[in-house]
Amino acid sequence: MVDEYAFKNGGRPVRRINCRLGELSAMTRALYFCFESASKGSRCEGAELVIEEVPLSVFCHTCNAVKTPSGRFNFRCPDCGFPTPKVVTGREMQLTSIELEAADENAARTHLSADYPTQQTSCQ
Repeated sequence: MVDEYAFKNGGRPVRRINCRLGELSAMTRALYFCFESASKGSRCEGAELVIEEVPLSVFCHTCNAVKTPSGRFNFRCPDCGFPTPKVVTGREMQLTSIELEAADENAARTHLSADYPTQQTSCQ
């Protein structure tokens, strides 16, 4: 998606990729690990990858409130102990913005910051 966006906007190299990944997406470590090798030869090569990790939160029907469970795989309300299977946050996989290198290389560290339509996946 990022390489395609850069191509459609002048083919300039990508400077920074900003995304949001939920705690349950299990992608943060993998993406950091493979980004350098996966981006080689693309417009993303050498880009900075910035990941905002979104913590897990669940809705407790008993307390009628959003809660933060005590552990990543503990789907019980930390206050009342009842099961809380409704995940509110923590599954996000969103590309939030892409920054391209400036068209004029002599420009003083200017860049295009473009919001890219976010995509959220559901990991059920």
